[in-house]
Amino acid sequence: MKQTNLEILPGWMVMANVTTTKELKYWSTPEIKNKILELVKGHNVEPLKVKVEFYKNELAPYFTELSRRNPFDKVAEQVAIVTGVWVPIWSTIPYQDILPGRIQDQSYQIFHNDGYYANIARYAPGYQSGFWQKFVSRLPAYDLMVLQKYSVRDEQWDIKNVGIFQALKNREIPLTIDDADEWFTTIVESKFKEATPNIDLQQELKLKDMDRNTVKKFEKAYLATSFLEHIYIDNDFRLVKSQREATQRPSYTIAVRKR
Repeated sequence: MKQTNLEILPGWMVMANVTTTKELKYWSTPEIKNKILELVKGHNVEPLKVKVEFYKNELAPYFTELSRRNPFDKVAEQVAIVTGVWVPIWSTIPYQDILPGRIQDQSYQIFHNDGYYANIARYAPGYQSGFWQKFVSRLPAYDLMVLQKYSVRDEQWDIKNVGIFQALKNREIPLTIDDADEWFTTIVESKFKEATPNIDLQQELKLKDMDRNTVKKFEKAYLATSFLEHIYIDNDFRLVKSQREATQRPSYTIAVRKR
């Protein structure tokens, strides 16, 4: 009989060298969720290629097992649960790190119950380096919002890109949840008050203080038709599979509820 390399530890602290879902079926759902959170610590700052391999080699079995246990597998049920503020703690979405210096604990995904949601992040290049901080401390931070509209269509998430917005801010003042939510609300109320079932996306983004190559990368993501699926979702934990186009490899995001 094949033996698994298990150490007997209390609760979710069980440390297992799990490579297939065969062993995981005996784990509780909280154990699997906590193991995922433990595994991804420190890995979100890695290059995209490394994170993709990390998913294949380490995370995939846990995602697969949780997908079997999704308590809300109907999209109509997921809409009510997803409303609120989430923090993406690990992701292989390419556009998130087009700009350098993204601050993870000042990155939010906010869903409102009016059909809009926003990915908002603070970028402050050099903030992690003690050497560079003295040179960049007086430079502004860069807040970026990717705004999208969501609905349920044919029992699937129907996602439409709405716009990308930017703001230069004092890096000494953190981007809080309240600040991000207020910015999100203001943009929607000022620009999208009236219903716009057919959103005509600008073919060329007008983003300041970015080189043309960076803007083009955002344009590619912005003009694509997004696909979103919750592999697993509950009240405080989400595993999201997304895809920009049919030929693109899927991206995966782990998000935890903040509010």
